Amino acid sequence: MKKTTFAIVGTGIVGERIINQLRTCTEASIVALFDENDKRLQEMADTYGLYAASSYEEVLSLKPDWVYIGTPPISHATLSQQAIAHGLNVLCEKPLAHNAEDGLVMATAATNSASRTAMHFPLLYSPSVRHMMKLVEEGAIGKIVRVELQTHFPHWPRVWQQNPWIASREQGGFTREVFPHYFQLMYRMFGPLTITSHETAYPEDEALAEIGVLAIGKTGSDIPFLINGVSGVGQQEELSYTVYGAEGVLKLRNWSELSVAQKDSPFEILTSFDTVDSLTQECIAAANGAEALLVSFDEGLEVQKLIDHLLD
Repeated sequence: MKKTTFAIVGTGIVGERIINQLRTCTEASIVALFDENDKRLQEMADTYGLYAASSYEEVLSLKPDWVYIGTPPISHATLSQQAIAHGLNVLCEKPLAHNAEDGLVMATAATNSASRTAMHFPLLYSPSVRHMMKLVEEGAIGKIVRVELQTHFPHWPRVWQQNPWIASREQGGFTREVFPHYFQLMYRMFGPLTITSHETAYPEDEALAEIGVLAIGKTGSDIPFLINGVSGVGQQEELSYTVYGAEGVLKLRNWSELSVAQKDSPFEILTSFDTVDSLTQECIAAANGAEALLVSFDEGLEVQKLIDHLLD
């Protein structure tokens, strides 16, 4: 079978992760890299033996099956529109866009074309997360009574993720960088989400991103949810997504550690999960006209609206 081709636009830390994921798949081929940072672009091209395109226009002219966009959010709409106009499929980094207005432009462009769209939400392709979703769907923990997201960061930006924009109020912050992963998961598990009240705290420096978020809301079926995010606290980074049921509780800790508790019993870490297809495999399936589990720009837009609400 012909390999599915990918072009990588944006070769930062996450873009490099995408490169490595694609390199492990024998059915995928990277035809080009592009980044406006010439030094980083050449470094990645030399490290992985890949072609460095001289411009985004050159990337589009190569007609890859998928264009991955891993640039700062403010550029997502323009780059996606151009790729879709060339009839290409687009895999976009989260958040979908700089704001919901740009996100709507992207979603509309996709709807009015034959291009497939996807977003880089790794949780959906995690065996432990899919097991969590399955247990909730099967009613294993009874009626769902609450959902909570707790995120605590000793540093923002995180030590491994230092760049000029990720600390900025304009484009960065954990509400844009971390919350979308869990909002997308909540959306898949419980449907549309509505934030009914929130408080977002900012530092004195108006150029810097938020330092605290508290929010409450409800799902479409009136399940209450609580969001609590804070940075600059004296502990290790800790992320927990917890689904409380009348008969049990499921907790996803630090992205992948899934545990379950029953009434009057301690949490037990689960370690046995079914294998699931990766995002790369799903993109390949979609490029070949098969059914695929992807997060479309339409779904990404729903997440974007929640982000905008919290940062308003």
